[in-house]
Amino acid sequence: MWNEIEYRVENEVAYVLMKRPERLNALTSVMLTELTEAMEEASQDDSVRAILLKGDGRGFCAGQDLKTVDPTLVHGEYLESYYHPLIRSMANLKKPIVAALNGVAAGAGLSLALACDFRLMKESATASLAFVHIGLVPDAGSPYYLPRLVGSAKALELALLGETLSAEEAARIGLVTRVYEDEQFDSEVEAFVQRLAKQPTKVIGYIKRLHASSYESTLEEMLAQEVIYQTRAGKTDDHRAALEAFIGKKRPTFSGR
Repeated sequence: MWNEIEYRVENEVAYVLMKRPERLNALTSVMLTELTEAMEEASQDDSVRAILLKGDGRGFCAGQDLKTVDPTLVHGEYLESYYHPLIRSMANLKKPIVAALNGVAAGAGLSLALACDFRLMKESATASLAFVHIGLVPDAGSPYYLPRLVGSAKALELALLGETLSAEEAARIGLVTRVYEDEQFDSEVEAFVQRLAKQPTKVIGYIKRLHASSYESTLEEMLAQEVIYQTRAGKTDDHRAALEAFIGKKRPTFSGR
C-alpha cells in the first residue's frame, strides 16, 4: 500500500516514517499523497491516540525534491494538489502529532514539522526555512504557523535570510519543544509520544480546537467556546475516571474516551 512512507500502529501510536533516506526524505507528489492518507487513517482509527512523524536515516526532511518537479509546473497548483490537503489533514486531526527532527529539516520539511503539535529535535539536527535561496516564498503552512511560534519579527528574519538554525537556537526561540542528546534521542522521543498516548485523547482534541481558534476570535467568542468544549469534556469517560481517581487519591488511567 505504501511506497515512500512506512505506516504502523503500535501501543496506541501511529508511526509515520518518511522513507527516502537516500534523498534525505525529500518530498515528492507520491510521498505527500501517502502522508495525507496516513494522517487520515490515523484520524479515523480509534485505537490511535498519538501520531509520530519521523524521517528515515540521517535526515527528517530536506523539503521538496526539486529533481522530481516538472519544469512547466505551476507552483500554486502543486501546492493545492499535494501540500494543502496534507496540512489541512494535520490541522484537523484531533489527536496530538509529534515531529521527531532526527536530522536536517529544511524548506517544506520544516513546514511539515511546524504543522505538528510538538517538535522534538536531536542535538545535532538543523532547521532552515530555505525557500528564499531558490527564489520561492515559504509555503506548506509555514507563513501561518511560524509567526505563531516565534513571533512576527523572528519569523520574517528566518524567512528572508533563510539561515540554518542549530537545535540550541531553535529551542531558544521557541521553534521546538525539546532538544535531546543524540544518544538518547530515540528513547526520549518514544517516552514522549507514549506519554501523550496515555492522555485523555478526546480532551486533547478539544484543547487543540480552542487554541487554533484563539487568534481569529474575540474574547467573548472564546469564552463561549470554553463553555461548549468544557461541557463536552465534562461528559467524557476520562473526566469521570480522573474524578474517581482524585477522590481515591490515585493516579487516573485514561482510556481516550
